[in-house]
Amino acid sequence: MEQQNPHATPDWAKDAIWYQVFPERFRNGAPQSDPRPEDVGAEHVPGWRICPWGMEWYGRDDWEKPHEPDFFATVFPRRFGGDLVGLREQLPYLQQLGINAIYLNPVFWAPSLHKYDATAYHHIDPTLGPDRDGDLRAMEAAGETEDPATWIWTSADRYFLDLVADVHARGMRLILDGVFNHSGTRCFAFQDLKKNGKASKYADWYQITHWNDDGTFDYASWDGTGTLPNFGRDEHTLNPGVKKYLFDATRRWMDPSGQGRPAEGIDGWRLDVAFCVPHGFWCDWHALVRSINPDAYTTAEIVTPAQEWVQPDEFSAVMNYEWTYPTISFFTPGPEAISATEFRSRIDRLHARHAPGSNLIMQNLLDSHDTGRILTMFESGCPPFASWDPYFAWPKAADNPALITHRPGPAAKQALKLAAVWQMAGPGAPMIFYGTEVGMWGGNDPCDRQPMLWSDIPATDETRGFRAPLLVPHPRAPDLDLFAFYQRLIAIRTAEPALRRGSFRWLPSPDESTLVFQRELEGAIIWCAIHKGGGEAEIDLPTSARDLWTGEEISAGPLSLPPDSFRLIKFR
Repeated sequence: MEQQNPHATPDWAKDAIWYQVFPERFRNGAPQSDPRPEDVGAEHVPGWRICPWGMEWYGRDDWEKPHEPDFFATVFPRRFGGDLVGLREQLPYLQQLGINAIYLNPVFWAPSLHKYDATAYHHIDPTLGPDRDGDLRAMEAAGETEDPATWIWTSADRYFLDLVADVHARGMRLILDGVFNHSGTRCFAFQDLKKNGKASKYADWYQITHWNDDGTFDYASWDGTGTLPNFGRDEHTLNPGVKKYLFDATRRWMDPSGQGRPAEGIDGWRLDVAFCVPHGFWCDWHALVRSINPDAYTTAEIVTPAQEWVQPDEFSAVMNYEWTYPTISFFTPGPEAISATEFRSRIDRLHARHAPGSNLIMQNLLDSHDTGRILTMFESGCPPFASWDPYFAWPKAADNPALITHRPGPAAKQALKLAAVWQMAGPGAPMIFYGTEVGMWGGNDPCDRQPMLWSDIPATDETRGFRAPLLVPHPRAPDLDLFAFYQRLIAIRTAEPALRRGSFRWLPSPDESTLVFQRELEGAIIWCAIHKGGGEAEIDLPTSARDLWTGEEISAGPLSLPPDSFRLIKFR
């Protein structure tokens, strides 16, 4: 990547510091809208209630205790009441950290905690807004259909638009998660199909595999269990009715007034399981998106090499798991960590798949809502990974007795710091999963989706791991030292355009535990050296320079790298 500031669409994404928010677990700002049992399918669970925000994750709330031996019997019906009101209240926190771009996991009306099972795409879930009860009454009275002429704006919808306006006023961007491969079984179209069978006007909206004599039907679903029925399609695109509905919903959130004012709408989309949807749909959909807002950013969930999707007429970028695999594989404290030579080779192959500008706007992530949290991976000394399936499966607490599920120690934290330096100084747009910056830990889903740790909300000590009680309780609170580290690292990236837009090349490394690379833009040259493990390493500076982390002036000549350390050097 020798080209400086190469073209990318949108250009603003080169400067993005992404923060992924899982709304139900970020902050509860509107207790009056907390979910009720009927919202989440818990009508028949005796004593069900919203769980205390700071409860111990492997503990049990009162309503869970009859099922205490089986953690998974009750963890998925848990709700903690996170909502958009809480997110808006914490925008100053995100600004303090240095975030300028937010990716929201799904917020459309849906019963699950993750909301990848949409009931409707044209409404924000009422439990995420300020007036759940009023919104449900209003929607029931409105008699809406898939026709946008029948759609109303609920208080949750309007609050979301106010949130977008607030985000924009702070100089930040916001993208939504679009789930266009499937809906949930509560979706209005699927409910009509169940009621009216072949006579339903939505009969071709879903992939019906067999009609039974009694009017019921079998259908394909994304998860194979029937909870996420696949939308109808051919080899080229989605069913015309589904396509029109999704296009209308896209317009609603990108240009809410319908008057050609995209600044009032969202700044783009993250598209769930994009690899499951035909390319023809994505080409047509992107034409619509860019006709509304040419500066919109779209990022796909692709867990394999992604060059097929990152094209001028399709996605701007992807959640860059092909970056994640080698990054974890090098920085893991485990004994099988890959060498610097292998790491450089894998990153070079990744960069070669895409245009230089595309590499600068990929979402480079260390963890997400679909993975083990990075601190837990490092605490457990995870092995190297080359692909999605083993990476996804390894941190599942129920399947891996070697997974350490309690609070990580200092070695894991230091490994995270070094990986974060690569994330912030290398090419690509860094993305932080909520809570990583304050030391949150956990295995894969559902344990990566714990409530955010906040200084003003007491959290119960950790007394249990997944498999057994702990010998000593662990306090649970935000790691303010780690927060300060991230804050400072982000500030350096923000202050140095070369780290965001500069060319990239590897420099000679003194050993297989050290990475050295250069970023350059318009005469500004920055070297980054990251040395992991024991012992010291040494690099040679050709001229005097300034250490961006410490502020000290450094003379030309040998520069020592202590164990588990990094240097960010800017040449004058």
